[in-house]
Amino acid sequence: MRDFRHDHSALALNTATLGHNVPSVGAGWSPEQTIDACAERGIGGIVFWRREIEGRAAEIGDRARQAGVQVVGLCRTPFLVGPLGLQSEEAILSDFRQSIDQTAALGTDVLTIVVGGVETGTKGVAHSLDIVADRMAKAIPYAEACGVKLALEPLHPAYAGDRSCLTTTRDALDLCDLLASDSVGVAIDIYHVWWDTDLPRQLARAGNRILGFHLCDWLVPTTDILLDRGMMGDGVADLRGIRREVEAAGYSGFCEVEIFSANNWWKRHPADVLDTMVERFRTVC
Repeated sequence: MRDFRHDHSALALNTATLGHNVPSVGAGWSPEQTIDACAERGIGGIVFWRREIEGRAAEIGDRARQAGVQVVGLCRTPFLVGPLGLQSEEAILSDFRQSIDQTAALGTDVLTIVVGGVETGTKGVAHSLDIVADRMAKAIPYAEACGVKLALEPLHPAYAGDRSCLTTTRDALDLCDLLASDSVGVAIDIYHVWWDTDLPRQLARAGNRILGFHLCDWLVPTTDILLDRGMMGDGVADLRGIRREVEAAGYSGFCEVEIFSANNWWKRHPADVLDTMVERFRTVC
């Protein structure tokens, strides 16, 4: 297990931690300001959201590399299924390809997938997962041609109805097995998987298919299932235990801090958020 007490170069910022994935939230820093702030603190990686880099992906990717910050990935594809997504398969697949193009233009190779919820008019998750598999299969050749890997991110079961019918690492890996592509893997987000007693077995099964590892914490009480994530160390998730298992499976990449926090961290100055993030990474992760 890596020792981060004196080296946080493996730390990455997901810009959602500063509120940048939501319009009119946070301090409104530009991508350039965020890149510079990461570089000043020795934060080695950054993950953008599509709305931030629209029309400027190549420029922003170059700017990050010039500052010595690696673009670790991009959030995210459109929902592939369910009530919150685009309403035709043609539109979904077109936007899927666009998100792959943006990932490649940034100069990174990991695109996060949040699959979407239960398909309108259906019950349970099985049929919706079948639709996800079909739409993934149609996009994989394009991703492979662009050199982009697709990271399936299972979400907490509370999101199953609207945001993600994919709720366990087991089901995500079953989908990887079905699709049988080296360009498909999983993203492990502590907020979504910390509760799963089967997680150690599934992480060992995942091996080199772990394409991303996301840090945050689960607060008690949690006042908003979407927008009240905790800073590392403020909640009940076993951060070091999960990281130990992720790294035992072979993962040696960046640890990406992704915190949705409308009433706490998004209201603080971004510099303070980043300084706390570095300190907590060194001490509790």
